[in-house]
Amino acid sequence: MLITNARRARQVAAWAGIACAALLVTACGSPGPRGPASASTSAAPGVTASPTGTSTFLAYEQNINGTLLYRPACNGPGCSLSGDGTVTLAKMTWRTWSATEAVGTGIDKIDGCNPDCAAGPIYPVPTVITLSNPVKVCSPSGPRWVWTRASFTYPGGLPKALQGGNAPKNPWVFDTLVAAAQQTCAG
Repeated sequence: MLITNARRARQVAAWAGIACAALLVTACGSPGPRGPASASTSAAPGVTASPTGTSTFLAYEQNINGTLLYRPACNGPGCSLSGDGTVTLAKMTWRTWSATEAVGTGIDKIDGCNPDCAAGPIYPVPTVITLSNPVKVCSPSGPRWVWTRASFTYPGGLPKALQGGNAPKNPWVFDTLVAAAQQTCAG
């Protein structure tokens, strides 16, 4: 009974959020120009019911309840792709950011995890990253789409310490993010 009531409460909250978003769109008319003021802005520039380039985000640390990044520059400490900080993007420039993929160049800061990840050296490796396979995330402020797959190309190759069995996952599918996103839209 408690589980059923909790599920009902989540459903009501989700539908209320969708209705509120629809009301805001209707009341406010056209959302105006889309896109962030700077490449590192994380605010949603515009959200629709299906993925568009302006409604698709990179989930910082693969956390759909955390900061969602739109065309992030990843300056300063960078943009962590992993919850444990072992893979972090830095100095990113995006040449494509559409509903189906985002392609950017920058630095992939990879933790060598030797002797362990806490003490391992960080290797800054020039990379071309392709983000793809967006999945829908339902939230009170409306649907968002987040990337669930990252493919890396390392034009200069990987350092010897990151080759063979120590090579980073490529492509990397964010399975836990996919599962979490599916839960947000479950009825």
